[in-house]
Amino acid sequence: MNRVIQIQERDNVAVAIDVIAEGSRITIGSQMITAIHEIPAGHKIALYDISAGQEIIKYGTCIGHASESIRQGDWVHTHNLKTALGDLLTYSYCPEQAAEFKIVKENTGRRACFQGYRRSSGKSGVRNEIWVIPTVGCVNNVAAAIAAAANRLLRNKDESTVEEVVAFPHPYGCSQMGDDQEHTRKILADLVNHPNAGGVLVLGLGCENSNIEELKKYIGDYDADRVKFLVAQECEDEIAEGTEICRELIEYASAFHREEIPAAELIIGLKCGGSDGFSGITANPLVGTFSDILIHQGGTTILTEVPEMFGAETILMNRCANQQLFDQTVHLINDFKNYFTEHHQTIYENPSPGNKKGGISTLEDKSLGCTQKSGTSKVKGVLQYGECVQTKGLNLLSAPGNDLVASTALAASGAQIVLFTTGRGTPFASPVPTVKIASNVPLAVKKGNWIDFSAGEIVEGQSMDELGEKLYDYVIEVASGRKVKAEEAGFHDMAIFKQGVTL
Repeated sequence: MNRVIQIQERDNVAVAIDVIAEGSRITIGSQMITAIHEIPAGHKIALYDISAGQEIIKYGTCIGHASESIRQGDWVHTHNLKTALGDLLTYSYCPEQAAEFKIVKENTGRRACFQGYRRSSGKSGVRNEIWVIPTVGCVNNVAAAIAAAANRLLRNKDESTVEEVVAFPHPYGCSQMGDDQEHTRKILADLVNHPNAGGVLVLGLGCENSNIEELKKYIGDYDADRVKFLVAQECEDEIAEGTEICRELIEYASAFHREEIPAAELIIGLKCGGSDGFSGITANPLVGTFSDILIHQGGTTILTEVPEMFGAETILMNRCANQQLFDQTVHLINDFKNYFTEHHQTIYENPSPGNKKGGISTLEDKSLGCTQKSGTSKVKGVLQYGECVQTKGLNLLSAPGNDLVASTALAASGAQIVLFTTGRGTPFASPVPTVKIASNVPLAVKKGNWIDFSAGEIVEGQSMDELGEKLYDYVIEVASGRKVKAEEAGFHDMAIFKQGVTL
């Protein structure tokens, strides 16, 4: 069977659903096309003859220029397609050009609440964990040892609502300068204040730049029963003392029980990685459908990985709710482009080898699929790296495309859950439950130990709206305590954005 998808009527390429053998005949509308090369699944086939220099159109938008003449039925990929993007651009705010907001139909069966934890700060969490957060990489192993010992205590405790004690090692906190040091302090403070943690032990060494007293300035007001501190150089046995502090935190956090909380209090991070040619057709627009549903319920979503907005940034800019947000989004984009050029790197040196193998040829190709995770809602907030969400609705967050760095940034900005779409698969986790959504059925079947939800059924005829409702229900279940695959495996990761000099 030689199946292809022409995403928009004006596209001059289509995406192969299955591998198309050389010489195979394909029907597109009234057209009959012969494949003159084998076309891998997820890759593009030319629907017409395309001259050198002519635009390649996918998603109804230019994804690059033909670098040579391309014949009808030819395989269109990196060998004959190049980016059409430049460097810094001048943008104009044109809200009238924004796509029409997708009206989310009322569904009386949709769950408007989840079972979460109400914190003394008023915030709501979806997990009741104890977090051990090192101020510096020098005490990473101590933090891990304390968490292991505290988990042994937890397993012997009857009827505790605490789910796990988790250590978050990282290599920073000292020998840093400027923005790097600032980033470390902001991210660590954000995690200390995160509502998924019922209790937090901040573990310092004692001589680091980002020591406990310095970090307290970033943490701000805190509940002394919920957040405790330990300086390893000031005690005789830091593991024993840390374990005892965790025992106290377990006792404190055990008083929290799941209760009904409005879905409007959910903050969900949106991320993709290891994309393929189906990501922009199935998983990413599915997450966009979810985003519109949650925002319709009064909730919040956060879109990040700024370099993967390049080439589709005007779509987001024109959806900004006002001129000020548009200006902030322009800075968001251009600041990241300047970051590339300051480090003598090509702005559009993307996608990754895995993306290319999956059928993505240029950054425009990836970005136009990537931004679909934002749905059709207006942009209501623009966040700097390490800044917490203040406004409900769709927010844009400054962070790179790196999976661990971006997912940690989403959690630090307040996301209680991250939705992560992928066409290649990955086992990684983040500080919060990370839902892996496969863009294709073979991945979901092969890596069932990684994948939580499959969007691949969309190419088999499953309705996007119906599957979007199912994804919403699944997220409510995760928010109410259902563990994702990475949690079941015991995985917890974090990474902090590093840009400058290490002393």
